[in-house]
Amino acid sequence: MKKQNPHIGSSFESWLDEQGLREEATAVAIKSVLSMQIIAAMKDKGLSKTRMAEIMQTSRAQVDRLLDPENMNATLETLLRAARAVGRELHLELR
Repeated sequence: MKKQNPHIGSSFESWLDEQGLREEATAVAIKSVLSMQIIAAMKDKGLSKTRMAEIMQTSRAQVDRLLDPENMNATLETLLRAARAVGRELHLELR
């Protein structure tokens, strides 16, 4: 039987759980991915932030907040409108 490596500790996920940070880290990661996907879709469609705001019937400042991966205040409705504006669908699921 092999000896376990003494330098291997707990997983990153278990450390986040121990620190009470897992939920927040997951939310930040999800928002970051969504922001990157919306930005990529905007580029594919050739949409500026100003044009995106017009399509979404909102302000340019709201689009800036939506695309900011650190701003966690995007509502589900805003995310849905952004997805429609770039010709995509938003899919959510519980696991």
